[in-house]
Amino acid sequence: MFSSTIQVSVFVFVTALIGFLTYLSCRGQNRNAQNQNQNREYFLAGGGLAWYFVAGSITLTNLSTDQLVGMNGNQMALLALWELAAVVGLFVLAKVFLPVYYKFKCTTTTELLEQRYHDKHIRAVISALFFAGSALIFCPAVIYSGSLFMQSMFNVELPLMYIAVIFVIVGALYAIFGGLRAVAVSDTYSGVLLLTMAVLVVILALQAIDYNFDGIPQERLTLIGDDESPIPWHTLLTGMIFIQMFYWGTNQVITQRAMAAPSLKEAQKGVFAAAGIRLLIVPAIIVIPGIVSYKLFGDIGDSAYGKIVATVLPDWLSGVFAAAMAAAVLTTFNSNLNSATALYVCDIHESYINKTPDVPKLSGYVTILLCLVSLALIPVYQQADSIINLVQKLYGLLSMPILSVFIVGLLFRNVHAFAAIGAVLFGVSIYALMSFEASPLYAPFGLHYIHLMFATLISCVAFALIVNRVVFNQKAEFSLELYKKEA
Repeated sequence: MFSSTIQVSVFVFVTALIGFLTYLSCRGQNRNAQNQNQNREYFLAGGGLAWYFVAGSITLTNLSTDQLVGMNGNQMALLALWELAAVVGLFVLAKVFLPVYYKFKCTTTTELLEQRYHDKHIRAVISALFFAGSALIFCPAVIYSGSLFMQSMFNVELPLMYIAVIFVIVGALYAIFGGLRAVAVSDTYSGVLLLTMAVLVVILALQAIDYNFDGIPQERLTLIGDDESPIPWHTLLTGMIFIQMFYWGTNQVITQRAMAAPSLKEAQKGVFAAAGIRLLIVPAIIVIPGIVSYKLFGDIGDSAYGKIVATVLPDWLSGVFAAAMAAAVLTTFNSNLNSATALYVCDIHESYINKTPDVPKLSGYVTILLCLVSLALIPVYQQADSIINLVQKLYGLLSMPILSVFIVGLLFRNVHAFAAIGAVLFGVSIYALMSFEASPLYAPFGLHYIHLMFATLISCVAFALIVNRVVFNQKAEFSLELYKKEA
């Protein structure tokens, strides 16, 4: 009982401290928002995020309970390949996408599509898909996984939905009253805490086995996966790089942080710092505890991370760790809230309903709606066998079709917007037919789903160019004009 009291007290203190530090960093920053571009102030922090806030926000927006628990739950080194490949994705963001976003002064990634296709409808369609992904997949999934972890961490009988409501309320307060500035600042403070605690868990876990990996099967220690592994080595040559390109380069939740810097150079500095963290720190914290758990406890799946944390950390530190995990849940959740709201306000509401809305007020309404949807979907996610696999499979429906629109828009001129929209609908359909078991075309050639994503991308690009030529009688012109330096 006494140890539980210590855990909870430390948890509450650290969580409150992060909130207080965020308040001190953000107070007074929004006073002149009514005299500035409201969208830029609320969704891009007025273009005032320093590189370290960009790096911290990008890092912790991606890193949450579903990743730490889910990847360690595989109990093998192979999962580190996702993080190593992410470094390539971040470099593509810095050198390929960011220069174009800054050139067109974009608030949302989809604003670039309107500029390239000269059509507001394609911007709205892709925004709606991104919005649906946050509302129906990411927001409820991260709240569910975070609530489940906290319930297990403190071993409480409090219903999971009650914990979820607390997460939703706190996350909404950050998103509504602070905008992106508060989200990014809290991300950074929380990120320092989470990474420190996660590295400590790695060190203590290694000490628990005296740095001796004897007895662990070789297939759990290798980075070269065979055909039966979660990541066969040949998938690194096809779909993996494009998955990373989509996630880090076009996903509003990630790129919004990089677009909120005062200059392209500052943004790139932040992205490169995030890439460094992902290369040097993240691979270790998402695989080593799981591997050690295999040696100590056997094949225990998703409970591996929680069990090793409970084993190696003293009670008072477990309270700090719980605060770090709660912060990871909140930052991922409120980042999705803020980005989804930006997509709706900038790309849909202002284009079709009201060009000059009260942005903070409208954003508050949208955020509340997203929170209610997230809570309503938690019972659905409770039925999933694997939260990680479910999220990846569902979002696979959108990722490659959406990326194809960006690739065609960046590399070709004279492509009709409806040809690109048709490619998205085609891509969603073909991926569903190839990847879901109920489909008659499910895995016709035994292809890994990462290969299927690559095939979907190529098919979408080809579809857009063929329809553009045959249906709209327009010849696409390959061009790299966006990357030519201005005189």
